[in-house]
Amino acid sequence: MPTVSVVIPALDDAEMLGRCLADLAAQLRPADEIVVVDNGSTDDTAAVARAAGARVVEQPHRGIWPAASTGYDAATGDIIARLDADSRPPADWLLHIEAELLDAPEVGVLTGPGVFYDGGTVVAGLGQVLYIGGYFWSMGLWLGNPPVFGSNFAMRRDVWLQARERVHRDRSDIHDDLDLSFHLGLETIVRYDERLTVGISARPFSTWKGFGRRLLWAYTTLSMHLPDQSPWRRRVARRRQAHEQERDAPEAVA
Repeated sequence: MPTVSVVIPALDDAEMLGRCLADLAAQLRPADEIVVVDNGSTDDTAAVARAAGARVVEQPHRGIWPAASTGYDAATGDIIARLDADSRPPADWLLHIEAELLDAPEVGVLTGPGVFYDGGTVVAGLGQVLYIGGYFWSMGLWLGNPPVFGSNFAMRRDVWLQARERVHRDRSDIHDDLDLSFHLGLETIVRYDERLTVGISARPFSTWKGFGRRLLWAYTTLSMHLPDQSPWRRRVARRRQAHEQERDAPEAVA
């Protein structure tokens, strides 16, 4: 059976992290290891993580990508799963991930949506439709496959080892999950499963400043991948790859 690591970047989020780690402790399929990346916290984040049995890795360079990539590097599992400090995974989250990746060895990345558990009806509703739904729809069209959602996904270890030198892991002004999506190999199969859900917080959208910052990150992430990762170039590359596979198939059979 594969081993599973859960990576959680955290910055000054001791209380929410404690709830997330309690949810992980209640998993039907326990994690083989939990790696909490302390991104320069000034509160009890590291102490809360250690008290829950997690391994704490320090990353003083602040930013989600620097912290997340440090966690992926530190993880030892065959499968690397990812949550945020304020995520609320259901009890069958890891069981679902393991079962689906065992059943489909061709899938390299498994991702699913988040469901807002706070923020009020209007904020949560708009976030669900515009942010979560809009992200999967628009980036799916752009990429030609489902995008990775950073608050709720799992990837095989070899997928990260192939992508780790291509991503912009030191950037703190871009969306780490979208950047990872752009730098997965075209041969990597990303599966979106709407049944794989976690609770997520609407805190990032509670202020216009927070919302605007994420829009700016999106603009920066997309613009830095043009023109090489434009939708039309990705489609051409996929057609070329498919043609090469068809051409080589008879030789493989022979």
